[in-house]
Amino acid sequence: MPTQISSRVLNIADLRRLAQRRLPKLVFEYVDGGADDEITLRENCRVFADVTFRPRQAVFIENCNLRTTVLGQEISFPALLAPVGYSRLVHPGGEVASAQAAGEAGTGFILSTISGHKLENVKAVTRGPVWYQLYLVGGRAAAEPALERARRAGFSALVITIDTPVAGMRERDPRNGMREILGSSLLAKIPFLPQFLARPGWLTAFLRDGGVPKLENIILPNLGPMPLMDVSAALAASVITWSDFTWLRKAWPGPILVKGVLTAEDARRCVDHGAAGVIVSNHGGRQLDSAPAALRVLPEIVAAVNGQAEVLMDGGIRRGGDIVKALCLGARAVLIGRAYAYGLGAAGHAGVSRAIAILRADVERTLRLLGCPSVADLNSSFVEFPASWRP
Repeated sequence: MPTQISSRVLNIADLRRLAQRRLPKLVFEYVDGGADDEITLRENCRVFADVTFRPRQAVFIENCNLRTTVLGQEISFPALLAPVGYSRLVHPGGEVASAQAAGEAGTGFILSTISGHKLENVKAVTRGPVWYQLYLVGGRAAAEPALERARRAGFSALVITIDTPVAGMRERDPRNGMREILGSSLLAKIPFLPQFLARPGWLTAFLRDGGVPKLENIILPNLGPMPLMDVSAALAASVITWSDFTWLRKAWPGPILVKGVLTAEDARRCVDHGAAGVIVSNHGGRQLDSAPAALRVLPEIVAAVNGQAEVLMDGGIRRGGDIVKALCLGARAVLIGRAYAYGLGAAGHAGVSRAIAILRADVERTLRLLGCPSVADLNSSFVEFPASWRP
């Protein structure tokens, strides 16, 4: 698979096109797709057009400061890499390549439970902050040893995803044969094999990497690493409820962030349960279709939290201007998911690095065009947004 990126790759959409050309349809559409009619998936991106800028003109900015802190840890610009499951199917480097690129860029990485690389190996390659995202796949008996491993390896925060009581109906996955490809029946795989044969570069790298990876951070008692499974089966057995937070506080002594919050009521519950951070997210449009776009509810949640926890958001980030808009509406930082996953699919580590570099350059250029010298100086006076969004 390619290890370099053309200088003609100017934006995240270019990386998406490269990934689509280089990945089998099943793998690309696993990354690219959403739930049901994909209304929320599309709205996550479209909603940024509802926010317009109010620039300050005739302002000279000698040095533009993009640095910020999240949970007391400094990052080079206000975007961290979100947890993306099954990354090792996208590229053999998977989470290791992505974390390394994040560290080289001076920002953070969040490792999904549904990871094909050992968490210790992910932490070892990066100088930046690394957080662990938890699903209760395998139950508490599997989760507690993983949390202890993460703590000892140096993961600095825990991200709890609360929007997966069941998997959303991601129609592209069954149409493309996700269950069959990850299953054990060779006969069932046959109708779906042409898409892989049409991508010989990906297929060669996949086979050299050992084929379908196991979930190295879900160690089942007396059984070892859990086999990679269809995401629907994984999520159906991993529901986290508010009652689990007492156990989580005992199992994880560090800061906890809650991901998947879309209402003021849930935001306040996060604070009541001791969360250090709230991540406004609809799971990239992959769970409840017709849930609101994350940016749309960001002001409501910032107001509900009222400074008692840091607020981050994800969903639909494709431009540095999108990041700036989210910060103007009160986010401390954003998480990027598909934006770097497209880069991973396009060219592994080099593609992830390009995705980060594109967004970082976008953010700096946007700040200069706004007449704002620092991300710390951004606020709602730099944007116009619909009055209905105001809490």
